[in-house]
Amino acid sequence: MKAIVQDIYGPPDVLQLKEVDKPLITDDEALVRVRASSVNPADWHFIRGSPFLLRLAGSGLSRPKNPVPGLDVAGVVEAVGKNATQLRPGEEVFGSCRGAYAEYARVAKKHLLPKPQNLTFEQAAAVPLAATTALQGLRDQANVQAGQTVLVIGASGGVGTFAVQIAKALGAEVTGVCSTRNVEMVRSIGADHVIDYTQADFVAGGQLYDLIFQLAGTHAPSECRRALKPKGTLLLCSGDGRLGGIGRILAGMVSSPFVSQRLVTWVATMNNEDLATLAELIEAGKVKPVIDRTYELRETPAAVRYLEEGHTRGKVVITV
Repeated sequence: MKAIVQDIYGPPDVLQLKEVDKPLITDDEALVRVRASSVNPADWHFIRGSPFLLRLAGSGLSRPKNPVPGLDVAGVVEAVGKNATQLRPGEEVFGSCRGAYAEYARVAKKHLLPKPQNLTFEQAAAVPLAATTALQGLRDQANVQAGQTVLVIGASGGVGTFAVQIAKALGAEVTGVCSTRNVEMVRSIGADHVIDYTQADFVAGGQLYDLIFQLAGTHAPSECRRALKPKGTLLLCSGDGRLGGIGRILAGMVSSPFVSQRLVTWVATMNNEDLATLAELIEAGKVKPVIDRTYELRETPAAVRYLEEGHTRGKVVITV
């Protein structure tokens, strides 16, 4: 089969299209004929091997343990292990795995569900990691309630477009922060208010929010707190994957014990229960993936480079 392979850590240019063997599945896995994947900031962290803590955590010290990158998958079940009987060959599915930038991928049964019927494979591949991050942040970490006010910084990005829609589905009044060219798009996905950060600063606007979900931008946690209610929550996520985002998270962790507002950081964990919740929201028309660009498998290095530039509108998808 064809797959994108990296033998060393480095920039997107280390990715090469090669012929490799099909993966062998275990009893608890399915073999999926991949139709589409998508690019996440986590992918380029693994590709670059940065920060170095990733290598110490098990991604491989000197070279990647998993030479085929890609975390989001949508496709058709080719074969199933003896314990994955809830899946059927020929079934259209979506979920999360390691090695999705390939014609075939092995996927744990606990990370794979039937694809929502109202989504294409490309749309379904845009969902798993980004939408799960938004869902777990808003519902589980921030406990967003109906009627609360939510500010999403980076509302036009991969996680941000899902965060706007999920916060609305939870009953919140949502304000999105984005650049001029994305104002109408963010409004079209349900934001009640949109702030163009090139024209106005939400910190100086006088509005106080129950929750600020920071996925991008240059404001330090101490600045964001000025736009929070006294018992509000600042949800910090390195949504753009850059060192500045990681720096915000570290700053938030250090200052959290000394402020009245909640400062929350977390790492999203993939599971079928949350994928099922997302599928329900999608099938009900409350959430829809936003796709910026689509690349072919051989163009994966270009797709990763484009995401690294930091100006995507929604998700970047790879078709296989």
